[in-house]
Parts: sequence; C-alpha cells; structure tokens
Amino acid sequence: MTSTLTPETARQQLEEHRYWRYRGCAPDPDQPTRAQGNPDLSLDAWGPYTEEGGEAPSARNLRLEAAEAVCGTCPVLAVCRTYGLSETADGRLAEPEGVLGGMRSLDRHKALIARRREAGVPAAPAADDARLDEARTAQKQALLRSLARETDEELVAYRAGMDVRTSNWHRSLLCGLLGLDKETASRQQLLERARELGVLPAGARITPDGRWPIAAAPNTDGSRQRRIAPARPVQLILPGFPHLARGRRAPATPAAGGGTRRPRLRIVRTVQPLTLPIATTVLEPAA
Repeated sequence: MTSTLTPETARQQLEEHRYWRYRGCAPDPDQPTRAQGNPDLSLDAWGPYTEEGGEAPSARNLRLEAAEAVCGTCPVLAVCRTYGLSETADGRLAEPEGVLGGMRSLDRHKALIARRREAGVPAAPAADDARLDEARTAQKQALLRSLARETDEELVAYRAGMDVRTSNWHRSLLCGLLGLDKETASRQQLLERARELGVLPAGARITPDGRWPIAAAPNTDGSRQRRIAPARPVQLILPGFPHLARGRRAPATPAAGGGTRRPRLRIVRTVQPLTLPIATTVLEPAA
C-alpha cells in the first residue's frame, strides 16, 4: 500500500469522487450525529484515541471495529485509503489519527514505516501518535523492560517496581495501545509489536516464552492463558511452596563507593517433610 500523491491532491480526489456524498462516515440525513453507513454508530467512531481514562480499551476496540466494518462497504474506500496513507513533505502522515480507508492510525503508521524502509529512507518517528506516546510513559517503559526479561508475572511486577495487579493492568493497556487484542495476544507478540514500533528499543533482548506462549495480559482466573495455550499443563500449587511475596520492589540503598544498589531477589521455597505410613506385615504362627 503506497501513496505517491500529495495530501492536498489526495484529499481533493476524495472529495471530488462521484460517490463522496454516499460515504459510510457521512452524516445520516435523518440523524446528523450518526453515520450514514450505520445509523447506530456515532460519527465520532472514526475519531482519534481519547487518552487514557477517557475511553476503556475494550470500548475503543469495539468502536474501531464498528467503524472498520462500515469502511469495508464504503464506495470511496480506495481513495479514502490513499488519502489516509499520504504523507507530508517532512515524512509524516497527513492524517495521523483516526480510521481512514478502513485502516486504524496504528496500521497506517506501520505502512508508512514499511514504505520508507523499503525506499531506504529513515522513517519519521511515529511518536506523534497519542497511543505510542502513552506507551512510552515511565511506568509502561519499566513494565516492557521487565516483561522482556521475565516470564513469570510476579517477577515481571517485581522488576517493574509495582504489584502484580498494577503490572497486569499496564500489560492489558499496552495491548490496546499497540493495536493487539488482549484476549488472544501472547507476551511475545506484545514485545515484538513494541519493538517493531520503536516503543521498545530494537536491540532489546526478549527472553523466550518456552514451550508454551504466555498471555500478554493475564487475568485472575487464567482464562486468557488457557485461550492462547490450551495444551499447557496446569501449574500445581503445593503446600509448603510459598509464592513470591506480592508487593513493590524494595527501594535502592546506598552502595559502598557511591551509587545505589537493590537487594538481590531471592526466592526461597520451603519443603515440608514427607511422612509416609510404614507398612508392617504380621505373620501369624503356623497352626
């Protein structure tokens, strides 16, 4: 998918298209705030991300899916996509936000990066995308670095300096910010997407999941993990094998010679003594 037209030319062709007035995202004649292609859908469905807290990731995903469905049957889909992929003279998308031509902002940024990479031109950073900006906040960066290193959710939380619940909440948000489905995405997919979009450094080493994929955003009942790795054996919790304490990472302490150091993480598992009944055999005297 490429666009060699200037944004101005692409926009003009779109608005001069003979079916422009029948586009799916045009106002419905009877309900000006609803979409012509789907009167149950607000015109805001094609709009940009509304920042963390303004819209739940699940609601945003449903909104974007509904908008994409209307785009799929729109008579100006092709020219709209051409405009959505057009770039300015400084190598940025003319319309960096929202759904255009059936493509989300994140997908259009990816297409721009791929196009410029093929042409041997350094890609303009996609940091202007509000979602990618949010994925670069200090907490989410700490979480991504920890997630790249660890696979166990408690160790991920410990190294990120947060409790497990907060850690998993940020993992879930990152799936939405990077355009993944948190219900089916794996940890590896989340990290690869973050690295692909420059949210995680390209040279970051990612510890493999192992034999079974690990859920990118685990939930309390483990249903997401079972959804992406149905053959994975159930992990048994044995008496006498305490879990790693859930809580914030211990603060750094001054180190000899200057600087700071953090206490080394040590997991101690206590084995309870195993007591088996001793079988005895009683021989009765022969008659």
